[in-house]
Order: sequence, then structure tokens, then C-alpha cells
Amino acid sequence: MVALTPNSSFSVTIRLQLLNRAGTLATVTQAIASVGGNLGQIDLIEQTRAHTTRDITVDASSTEHAEEIVQKIKGISDIKVLNVYDRTFNLHRGGKISIENKIALKTQADLAMAYTPGVGRICMEIATNPEQLYNLTIKQNTVAIVTDGSAVLGLGNLGPGGALPVMEGKAMLFKAFAGIDAFPICLDTQDSDEIVETVKRIATVFGGVNLEDISSPRCFEIEARLRRELDIPVFHDDQHGTAIVTLAASINALKLVGKAMEDIRIVMNGAGAAGVAIARLLRQAGARYMILCDSKGILSHDRTDLNEEKREFAVEKGGSLADAIKGTDMFIGVSAPGVLTPEMVRSMAPDRIVFAMANPIPEIQPELIMDDVAVIATGRSDYPNQINNVLAFPGIFRGALDCRAHTITETMYLEAAKAIASLVKPSDLSRENIIPSVFDDRVVTAVSAAVQQAARQEGSARH
Repeated sequence: MVALTPNSSFSVTIRLQLLNRAGTLATVTQAIASVGGNLGQIDLIEQTRAHTTRDITVDASSTEHAEEIVQKIKGISDIKVLNVYDRTFNLHRGGKISIENKIALKTQADLAMAYTPGVGRICMEIATNPEQLYNLTIKQNTVAIVTDGSAVLGLGNLGPGGALPVMEGKAMLFKAFAGIDAFPICLDTQDSDEIVETVKRIATVFGGVNLEDISSPRCFEIEARLRRELDIPVFHDDQHGTAIVTLAASINALKLVGKAMEDIRIVMNGAGAAGVAIARLLRQAGARYMILCDSKGILSHDRTDLNEEKREFAVEKGGSLADAIKGTDMFIGVSAPGVLTPEMVRSMAPDRIVFAMANPIPEIQPELIMDDVAVIATGRSDYPNQINNVLAFPGIFRGALDCRAHTITETMYLEAAKAIASLVKPSDLSRENIIPSVFDDRVVTAVSAAVQQAARQEGSARH
């Protein structure tokens, strides 16, 4: 297994006291390089005739790798390690989001209008004309990020507290990329009925609901029920955000190799929420030949352990992932690290496309198959072609909120994917550039416009 590339999620800042003489700092940097650390910023904190104190930032590939780097530095004579800061933990300390007022409260008049007695007039207006709730409160621009913590990232059932840092991060992304005020709602229950009832009871405050990190197959039921019972858009990002961006990347990858969606053979490893949603959207986009696998192999009719969603994609003949992948054009992985081997990849059809999206460790390390594939994409930011949900959900909700859509539909997913794909111009399309950057400021605007147009054509827009 190729070692993961050092990255900022495992970065540390090491405060050192060094002798103030030529070559001492070079000794430290050479030691870091010798154990595979990626050197970042170096800051001079203090300098005397005898010593210098410096902060050195280093990216590692894991917690264990970071500790190896620190121990290597500690082994250098005349170097004193004063402190080690885990940058990711420091970033999260105290939480990552806060609430700010939109208006200043500086005078008695400000207070009288924002709160009592003036606010009473607004309350009466909304009670008389409920539609004013969108115009006179935060509802028009606010999304609830709802989870029960039962499927946090690839880490499993961590509960509501363990899920909160992810939901805070999601709220940051909503605000940074789409200007949407989103708030984490981490529920201390994993009962589907209780989740549905709780979301319904708080829905007055929010213009939309983003479901997150709820385990399969419960997530399907919860989303379906909330869509039926609420008149605001409900979106399960683990399903549909992943599916939208995967389809966008597929559109451009297929352009690059000159194949058509309706002709290719696709094998997908992972048949949970993301896998099923990707398969459904690819089918909507024209895909006809798909085999889905889970940890027990191909979803086939002779298996008795399939839930309703998996049975939807069952095929006649069973077998292993290695059996399924032979002769296929595209592999899509939303599963587990290391399940795909170079031999399996080489058994695929020519001009192979591999989307190994397990995070943080993909189904196969890209370095192992660079020369064997036409295109490879992952879910990681340190490789080309990152398939990241942030390309989808901010724009989806920006569009849905702006046109006051009462639901989000398959057509909106399709149009959003096409909009994302269209941002990579034909002249810029290459094996390492099939999807725009998450920092491309055109993305939210394009996705929002596509969603609004689809909503109006389908009659779900109210504005």
C-alpha cells in the first residue's frame, strides 16, 4: 500500500529552541524530510545571541506519522522541542461557527424596533399573513443541518456529539460558498419516527433541511417521509450531493474517452445511501448497464440479505467484485480502503475510468494505477479530480431558497450535474481536469441557476 500524501488535516506546528548558529535550522528541515514530512511555514518567534525560537509547520499523513516526525526532531542534539500544536484540533477549539447580528443595537430606538415593543407589530403581521414569515424573518435564508450521528463520514455510529464537528463544518461551507445561514441540529435519537417528528416541529424556522450522516437504509425512509410531510426542500447530501458531483465528473470523463453513458458498463462498489443514489441518477442520465456490489459481492437475486433499495439493482448472476469488474468501462467506489487491486483495474475495458472515492483512504491508491487508466478521481483534495459534495449542495440550496421551491427533484439533480460539468471548457478538459475546483466561484451561481430553471419548469417554484 502506497503511503498517503502528507496533508494539512494531520499538520502540526512544532515550537523549537535552537542554537543560534549557521546550519542548525537546516539540520531540522533535513530530519523532517528524512521521515517524509512536508515542510510548511517557518516563523521566527524570538532571537537572542545564544538561541532562536521558531514555529515550524509540518504536514503529515497520519497521527502516527506526525509523532514520528516529532520524535525525529527530538533526537537531534542541541534542539529543544518546547511545544507541539495539532493544527486541526486548534482550529476546532471552541467551535468553528458563531451567530452575528445583521444590525447594530446602539440606541433606544434600535432596541424598540428590533425587540419590544416594535417586534410585536411584526409578530401580528406574520400571524395574519403567514407568507410574511419568509420576508420578515431568517427563514428565507436558513437551513437546518440535521443528523443523528449514526453514519459520521467513514467513521461509523459516533452519536450526536461525535457528529457535531462535521455539522459545524457543513454550516461553514454553506455560509462561505453560498451565503446561507445554516445551523447544526444533532439529535439524540436514532428512531426514525422521532427524527421525522422533531424536524417537522422545528421546520417553521428553516427554509430548507439538509439531512447528513444518517445510516442506510433509515436515511431513505426519513428523507421520503419529510419530503411528503414538509413544504420546504429536503435534501440528503450523502445521497444526492455525492450523486450530482459523480454524474458531473462522469459526463466529462466520458467526453474525454469518447464513450456514451448509455453504452458503457459500470460497476459500483458500495450500495449504501451514496451508492444507491449515484446508481439512480446515472440511470436517469441514460446509464443502462450497471452492477452494484457491497461487502458480500454482487447484488444478485439469489441473495436473501438485500434491503428494498439494494433489490432495486439486483442482477441475475452473483459473484465477487473481481468478477463484476471484468470488461467494465467505469469503476465507482463509495466503499472502503484497498478493496480494488491493480489486477482488477487491468481487467477492465480499454480507456478505463476509476472513481475511488472512499475517504480518507480510497479504494485504490492512484499511484498504483496511473499508467493503467484514462482517468482517476478520488474524494481527496491532494489528488486531481476531487469529487466533493461542496460542488453541489451550496448551489442546490441557494437555488431552492431563492425561488422558494417546495421540493428538490431528480430533474434538479440532473441539471445541477450538467451545470457543474459545463464549467470545464472542452479546451481545458484533461485526465487531471474533469471537474471544477471547489473554490471556483462560478459553481454556486451555475448550480443555483440550473435548479431555479428546473423548479420553474416543473412548477415547484413559488417565487
